Amino acid sequence: MFSSLGYFWKETFYSLFRNKFMAVASVLTVTLSMFILGVFLCAVLNINHMATYLENQVEMTVYLKDGLNTEQVMAVGKKLKALPDLKEIKFTNKDQAMAEFKQRLGDQQGILDAINGNPLPSSYSTSFATPASLKNAVSIVTQYPEVDSVQYGQDIIEQLYKVAQVIRIGGIILIVFLAGAELFIISNTIRLTVFARRREIQIMKYVGATNGFIRWPFIFEGMIIGFIGSGLSAFILWEGYKVVLMEMAQAGLVFIPMIPLWPFIGYMTIMLLAAGIIIGILGSTISLRKYMKV
Repeated sequence: MFSSLGYFWKETFYSLFRNKFMAVASVLTVTLSMFILGVFLCAVLNINHMATYLENQVEMTVYLKDGLNTEQVMAVGKKLKALPDLKEIKFTNKDQAMAEFKQRLGDQQGILDAINGNPLPSSYSTSFATPASLKNAVSIVTQYPEVDSVQYGQDIIEQLYKVAQVIRIGGIILIVFLAGAELFIISNTIRLTVFARRREIQIMKYVGATNGFIRWPFIFEGMIIGFIGSGLSAFILWEGYKVVLMEMAQAGLVFIPMIPLWPFIGYMTIMLLAAGIIIGILGSTISLRKYMKV
């Protein structure tokens, strides 16, 4: 058995060296394809991560109607405090809202001179233990007669999920296309090898070699091409993701919730290597079934 494995590997590396230009082209194709696949997966997973993070950080702001008396305002606060899983609640009256708005405007406060009175409403800012609790609270609070409107960050989260869905669908289409390109390149590499060794294969058949004995070196060749190509793509993805995280940190964008480098890229590496090997085996198998008459 070990002698057969030695023969298989020797024939595999001999074939790769003899068809080195086609082998290099196959490796580069797998590298590029797997790198693009990895970038799409990183994008989708990070967008999902951001949406989940923001969903857990989101607050609900309850804007009250004008003309409410103190008792009505306090009654709304009492009802809000009774909501399940409430974490924090903060009341902002009209004067505080205007003061905060002016502070945000900075040097542009002059644009408020043309406004008569204070159009900003009083409000309660609340946060909840879970996104489900917040959604339940929104459905309840919107029914309060003293409440003018309720705002929370669900629109942003839904937009993030929509972007992730578009990227996910586009990624699936791209994966199918890239996998087809890889299969085509690898199968053609193996086909050239089979064609170049057709007489040797015929002789091996005459002396009693089995189909499996003849096929294994070609399957190993596809595995090596897929492994090297996906390994290179994983390395480039690893270094690229590390650079992105470093640049974001230096630019002061640490508030953007990105997935940490480790073990995320470790899992991505394993997935890319497995996918590359599988595609290499499939490419070899397709080529052998189509071109090799054994």
